[in-house]
Amino acid sequence: MSKKLDTILAQVGIHSDAATGALVTPLHFSTTYQHPEFGKSTGFDYTRTKNPTRSTLENALATIESGRFALATASGMAAVVLALELFPVGAKIVASRDLYGGSFRWFDEKEQEGRFSFSYANDEQEMLDLIDENTDVVYIETPTNPMMVEFNIEKIADKAQKNGAKVVVDNTFYTPIYQRPLELGADLVIHSATKYLSGHNDVLAGAVIVRDELLYEKLLYQLNTTGAVLSPFDSYLLMRGLKTLSLRMERATANAQKIAKMLTKNPSVKQVIYTGLGGMISVKVADETKIPQILNRLKVFTFAESLGGVESLITYPATQTHHDIPVEIRASYGLTDDLLRLSVGIEAADDLIEDLEQALTD
Repeated sequence: MSKKLDTILAQVGIHSDAATGALVTPLHFSTTYQHPEFGKSTGFDYTRTKNPTRSTLENALATIESGRFALATASGMAAVVLALELFPVGAKIVASRDLYGGSFRWFDEKEQEGRFSFSYANDEQEMLDLIDENTDVVYIETPTNPMMVEFNIEKIADKAQKNGAKVVVDNTFYTPIYQRPLELGADLVIHSATKYLSGHNDVLAGAVIVRDELLYEKLLYQLNTTGAVLSPFDSYLLMRGLKTLSLRMERATANAQKIAKMLTKNPSVKQVIYTGLGGMISVKVADETKIPQILNRLKVFTFAESLGGVESLITYPATQTHHDIPVEIRASYGLTDDLLRLSVGIEAADDLIEDLEQALTD
C-alpha cells in the first residue's frame, strides 16, 4: 500500500519495536551493544556508528524526502559540512549568492584555505549560465535565506547532470510538504532539522538524504569518522516533531499569507518578500532607524534567531544570522540593513497581525 505523506508523518516510528509493540519509538541510550557471540553482531555495535532510535528517524527522513538513505547529524551546519566534504580538494562549486550566514561563513573559510572554489549566482538564470563542464557541485537554497529567491531545481539539475555535476539542495524552508528535491533531480538534500522538521525550538539537528547507495556509503563513512551524529534523545524529539509537520506547515502558511497581505498595505513597510508558501516572510521597512523601536514593541512575536518553530519569531539578519557576511556582499543582492525576517508560527493570525501593526505604527 502506497501511503500519503500525511499518513507517513503521523505514523513515524510506530512500528519500530516489534518486541513490545510500543507505539512510541523507544529511546536507546546505550553507547555499546553486546555481540551474541564471537563474529556475530545484532547490527548495532557502537552508537556513533549506528543507534536504533536514530536509525528509525533516518528511515523516516529518507521516506518523506523520497530518498533511500538518510543520515541524522548534530546540527544543520553539520549536515552542510558532511554533504560538501564528499567532494575533493579543488572542487568547483556554483552556489546561491543569498545564503544562510553560517553556510557562507564555512564556504568562505574553505575557499580561503584552497579547499573549494565558489562561484555565486543571484538568480536561476545566472546559475544556469555558470554551470559548465568544470562544475563539480551545484549548491542551492530554494527559497533562499532571507531574500526568498526561488530556483527551478529540475531545470538546474538537468544542466548540472549533463555536465557531470552533483546537485545539493537545502530544503529547510519548504520541507517535503512543499518540495521534494530528489524527485526533481537533486543528488543530495540537506536540512537544518532544528527548524521546521523539529518545529518546537527544542532540538538542534541536521539531515542529509540521498538515493544513491555509493553516495550514502561515503557519507556514512565520513559521519562515523567525524562523529557529528544526532543523539538518541534528540532523534526522539525530532521524530515527535515530524508527526505534526504537515499541520504546522499548513497553519504557518495560512498565517503568513494573511500577514503578508496586511504588510503590503502598511505605510511603514516598503517591500514585502514572500513566495506564497511556508511561514517565512522578509520585509524592508521604510525607516531603518526605527528597527530597534519596532523590535522592542513586539509582544507576540519574539525577537530571536532561528525559524520554523510553532512560536512566531522576528530576526534582524544584519546583526544576527547574516552578520558574518560582509556588508558590501549583502548589499549587492539586496540584504540591506532595512530588512527584517519573520518566521510565522501557528498562533492566531489576528493576534500576530495586531502585534505587527502596533509595532510598526509611528
